[in-house]
Amino acid sequence: MIKNFEWKIAKKYVGYNNHFISLVSYLATIGIALGVMILIIVMSVMNGYEVELIKKILGINGHISISAYNGKITNYIDYIDKIKANQNVKFVAPVVTGQALAEGKDNSTGVLVRGMDFKSLKQKPIMKDAFIFKNNQTKFDTDEIYIGNALAKNLRLHLGDKVRLIVPKFDETILGTMPKIKTFYVAVIFDIGMYEYNASTVFMPINTAQLMFDIKNSITEIEVIVNNIKNIEKVKESILKNIANPSILITDWGAANQSLISALRVERNTMFLILIFIVMIAAFNIISGLTMLVKEKYKSIAILRAIGVSRTSIIKIFVLVGSFLGFIGILTGAILGMLFVVNIDNIKEILESLTGVTLFDPMIYFLTSLPSEPDFNEIISIVFTAMIISLLATIYPAWKAANMMPSEALRYE
Repeated sequence: MIKNFEWKIAKKYVGYNNHFISLVSYLATIGIALGVMILIIVMSVMNGYEVELIKKILGINGHISISAYNGKITNYIDYIDKIKANQNVKFVAPVVTGQALAEGKDNSTGVLVRGMDFKSLKQKPIMKDAFIFKNNQTKFDTDEIYIGNALAKNLRLHLGDKVRLIVPKFDETILGTMPKIKTFYVAVIFDIGMYEYNASTVFMPINTAQLMFDIKNSITEIEVIVNNIKNIEKVKESILKNIANPSILITDWGAANQSLISALRVERNTMFLILIFIVMIAAFNIISGLTMLVKEKYKSIAILRAIGVSRTSIIKIFVLVGSFLGFIGILTGAILGMLFVVNIDNIKEILESLTGVTLFDPMIYFLTSLPSEPDFNEIISIVFTAMIISLLATIYPAWKAANMMPSEALRYE
């Protein structure tokens, strides 16, 4: 229990008017504030990046992918009917995927073709905001494709322009064996919010894709989205039980992207450990400031000890002083960090306009915007960790003050 006089003395020492000691104390407070602020910003951005990246991946590929070892699923309609019967399933769609070379006006690039029926494509949640569909549009035209805005920019294409797709399948012609080539019209230019997909994904009617890749009446995969991501394992077990085909491969999003998710989490944990050192370095300023305060108040402490103030009370006084400096720094850092996170896109735009440098290049970081997702449990752990470090920083100066011998300090007075 902290006594009233201990509060008063601690308050007096916090406001002690020695410019050098005050400067050290201010630097300690500022250092802790910066450390906490940077930790909150970085961890929120990394959380947001992970959440948004996973959201985009799931939006394109779904939660579960069903494919065949030989690359073709023949009786897929029967499989889809069985999967739809599961109450935990939200969305099922047949898909034909394959690699192709897209030729624009001046150059060409490799693309991933995804053939889907129009109804399934329009039902996908990520497509509702990414695509601008024609009024009353109910189907794909066989000669239409949808391309990402980055791909359109790379190939210098606009709505209505022609684009040729060349696939690694061959037709016998009078000139010999030739790769399959088909010309399409750009019907939609989309922005999914992830550069990798915007720059390399092409959507076309599923029947056209079947003809292009020589798998008529077959597909390459079945895409499944569940109602709750926690039910993935249950749905997988149900699919395995109902389909019971050893040639079928069932993969969930976690297994397909395991290395990416692991890398993101390792990077986030590493950044936390590195940035916590900023708070620790700031804590050394608390040690320095309190140690100098102890030396400056040497005689005052000795008088307190001489009139009967216990060692425990002296320790409490200096722990209160150090804790107050740490608390002010932590509170300031937490407030500034949250304000920065909430306005991070506006701040990014201002900095980019001032410096002329792209701070978040979508070609490098995949996403087209800078995401942030503050985790309040993580913020509490940051604040708690910083508070523990601040308290630990007060131990040595407080112990030194408490073990002062009054007779030595007052000998020549």
